[in-house]
Amino acid sequence: MEGEAMEEHEKSLAAPFIFLIVAAFQFAYYRLDHYKKTGFDKEKENQLRAEIKRLLKEASLMSQPSTFAQAAKLKRLAAAKEKELSKYQNVHNKDNVQYSKALLVLKYITYGVLLIWFWRVPVASISPQLVQPFGIAQ
Repeated sequence: MEGEAMEEHEKSLAAPFIFLIVAAFQFAYYRLDHYKKTGFDKEKENQLRAEIKRLLKEASLMSQPSTFAQAAKLKRLAAAKEKELSKYQNVHNKDNVQYSKALLVLKYITYGVLLIWFWRVPVASISPQLVQPFGIAQ
């Protein structure tokens, strides 16, 4: 009697428990995707882009032969800033890939554990009245 009550209690909590776990993984993927798009240091990237744009604009304004050396210096500085921006983006993309892989592995392990744990427990049931036109399963 007591074992049956425990099994019934386990059945009643199985579906909400699984739903909460799946929802948590979906939320984690959403947050990770949101972080990829916006990032915490997006302002640093925008600042570097604005600086590169400004340097290239200044260099293009210097079209006189007397200012050629100064324009070349500004172009080299802009190229160095572009390299710094590229390096910065690669580091953050690598971090995002690692987090994404770790989350995927954790998700698969959790789903495997849930599958083993609830193997014989019916997670959801359909009342016989709903399946009456199709016959009752024996």
